[in-house]
Amino acid sequence: MKPSCTFLSMSAHLQGYPDLPRWLRYTQRSPHHPGFLYGTPTPEDRGRQVIEVIAYNRDNFDTTRQRLVLLIGDPEGPLIPYQAEFLVRSHDVEEVLPSTPASRFLTALGGLWELGELQLLNITSALDRGGRVPLPIEGRKEGVYIKVGSASPFSTCLKMVASPDSHARCAQGQPPLLSCYDTLAPHFRVDWCNVSLVDKSVPEPADEVPTPGDGILEHDLFFCPPTEAPARDFLTDALVTLLVPLLVALLLTLLLAYIMCCRREGRLKRDLATSDIQMVHHCTIRGNTEELRQMAASREVPRPLSTLPMFNVRTGERHPPQVDSAQVPLILDQH
Repeated sequence: MKPSCTFLSMSAHLQGYPDLPRWLRYTQRSPHHPGFLYGTPTPEDRGRQVIEVIAYNRDNFDTTRQRLVLLIGDPEGPLIPYQAEFLVRSHDVEEVLPSTPASRFLTALGGLWELGELQLLNITSALDRGGRVPLPIEGRKEGVYIKVGSASPFSTCLKMVASPDSHARCAQGQPPLLSCYDTLAPHFRVDWCNVSLVDKSVPEPADEVPTPGDGILEHDLFFCPPTEAPARDFLTDALVTLLVPLLVALLLTLLLAYIMCCRREGRLKRDLATSDIQMVHHCTIRGNTEELRQMAASREVPRPLSTLPMFNVRTGERHPPQVDSAQVPLILDQH
């Protein structure tokens, strides 16, 4: 779907839900480019689905809402058992969605798959398959997966590309085996190492439905479970688990106490290890210090004149203080 205005932003979602269905995608590169709704429904998506499309005009800020009703039914026409998916690295998804590039791709692929008429089954962006966003360099594209189907078997060229030998060469960084001319080049640059072929002509074997049993195992000679467990006394294990750590902790505590308390040298050993001259010197200094302290405490001498208040250095007169010096501020007010 292509917007009528070059500055139109569009968004789409399923009616009553914030997002689109799982099989439907919407892409719009920028408000200057057209927007596309694309996807291929599965048999589980049959029914009626209403898609709400909201268009926002960036020029005049107008908003328009439109509903798109999709009626999905069973596929019509012959079955397409042979399906091939190609990764085209030279295009983005919006460049392949128009009918002209898609028809050109089918025409070019007809040179490799000449036996029947080809039909376009699905187009998916490589970003939806876990691809990386390319660097902003000219010529770099995101890539797109194109799935094509036909009622005719695969050609020998396609079988050789998807063979195990070809995948082994791709794993070693070598080009795959391609026995025919690449008719897709140079308009479509296909990654031949990512070509996958699906053959639905042979029906897959149905999964066996498990038969519920009675829950009892059959007798087996190699599996003999014990019939009964012998009685066991856990008292010994409990005592060993508790007493051994406690005993180890007690021994460590006693060893630490012996080292801290019983291995001290003491004053007697220290005095014996000191020389007599050093001991006499120390005792003399200590005795003189104590004597000076006693004399300073018991002396009755007047205080030095310099420590008295109102002392005149020249005359030596002493006057009692007129005021309490504790009440005089350090800095007097200037008048």
